Amino acid sequence: MKMLTFKLKPKMLFGLILAFTGLIVILLTFVSNHTMDNKSKSVSAVISASTDEERRDYLATFGWETAQEYEEKQLTIPQSWNQVYTDYNEVQVNQGFDLSEYKGQKVTLYTYTINNYNNSQQGIVADMLVCDGVLIGGDLCNTSADNGFLTGFNGE
Repeated sequence: MKMLTFKLKPKMLFGLILAFTGLIVILLTFVSNHTMDNKSKSVSAVISASTDEERRDYLATFGWETAQEYEEKQLTIPQSWNQVYTDYNEVQVNQGFDLSEYKGQKVTLYTYTINNYNNSQQGIVADMLVCDGVLIGGDLCNTSADNGFLTGFNGE
């Protein structure tokens, strides 16, 4: 009967501990980066909207023609939401935005009149929420009481 013995030298032990620690660091880095990627998928891309031209160009990607005038308002996204804000954020999430990340922050609301919605139906506006020059959400809506609706930028 033969026995195989293995003598662990201090340098070998230190090398194994170092390799094991390195493996754990790499694994933790991968897991934390992967988790962050999932959270950031709510916004498909950073859309610059700091200028009037950038905002109009974004609306034009959906085929919308805007009137020359627009309105600009400062508002704060509430820290706590009622059902209306929760439902509105669902519209935002469906188009790649998530306003929950901006609770309590001041944003600028830009409102553009849409001239070519469904055979020039009147009262259609595009609301664009901008924070620090980045589009964070918005909608198309009909401001009339009779035919009111609210939808994402694609109009569906």
